Amino acid sequence: MLFDTLETLRGMAGIYAPCGDEGLLAAHIARLAGPLADEHYTDALGNLIVRKKGMGKRVMFSAHMDSPALAATHIDENGFIRVCAVGGIKDARHCAARFANGVTGAVCCPDEKSGMYIDVGASSREKTPVRAGDMAVLSAETYLTGNSGRVVSPCLSGRVGCAVLLRALSMIGAPQNDLFFVFTVQNEAGMRGAKTAAFGVEPERAVAVDVTDAGDTPEAEKAASTVRLGGGAAVKIRDKTLVAHPDVVKWIETAAADNGIPVQRDLSNSGGTDAGAIHLSRGGVPSGAVSVPVRYRHTLSEMAALRDIESCARLIAAAAGKGWV
Repeated sequence: MLFDTLETLRGMAGIYAPCGDEGLLAAHIARLAGPLADEHYTDALGNLIVRKKGMGKRVMFSAHMDSPALAATHIDENGFIRVCAVGGIKDARHCAARFANGVTGAVCCPDEKSGMYIDVGASSREKTPVRAGDMAVLSAETYLTGNSGRVVSPCLSGRVGCAVLLRALSMIGAPQNDLFFVFTVQNEAGMRGAKTAAFGVEPERAVAVDVTDAGDTPEAEKAASTVRLGGGAAVKIRDKTLVAHPDVVKWIETAAADNGIPVQRDLSNSGGTDAGAIHLSRGGVPSGAVSVPVRYRHTLSEMAALRDIESCARLIAAAAGKGWV
């Protein structure tokens, strides 16, 4: 399983999928998910919806495909590409960023006043192969840290939830519920894809799959988060956009207990998942979230434990096959 998860993440990490331009990744995921489901389709906004039919409740599991990006705002006369962040990028200094046309450059941020720019080695504005409005994503290798079973990669926050849903799909046989695995767009722009997808799917309950900040690093030791890397799937209790429905929390935690799946409770004062938009859809949807703990979120070196990814996948599969508690 560790090899499969790593290869799945590697396959997705190299695909260009900034916020609002997720089509290539959606097509890749559709190829992987198609044989595991009864049907799949893409809605008008670009959300990929994969359905595994059952006779029970309509349950939506959501993970977003997009990653934070840097959008070119203008190119100066010397060929330096001024950029702004699209979505949450904590620190892009001295990183590499890749545009849709394959052009890669160094991200520079000399100080707050100067702002960020990308240097692609062009000598002038006219020789710069990028236009204002083009977006670049952080570019780096995906790798394991020795024998620790911990994976480091850019874009984990926009890929690991997708890997969890794909793994869970592979575990589910004939489901009790009518399952919709939704791979959403534009999460980094305010969970827009999740909002429209939920309106179309009309779920009776929903669970978002995402990442959450681990509170076990030196700089985070005084943070509110009690989530630890390697501690298992993090079951959302609250965050900035959601107070998880208590019945959803009970349903998820009961599935974990019944199947011996390690979990930890996630209480955060910041951030959010697709569930923040889904639970407000139509007349309201009882919603919750399951997250993979990560360190250094929204940087070039996001880190997650493969055992936590596996725990999340097992938990989603177990809950998907379980009746409502």
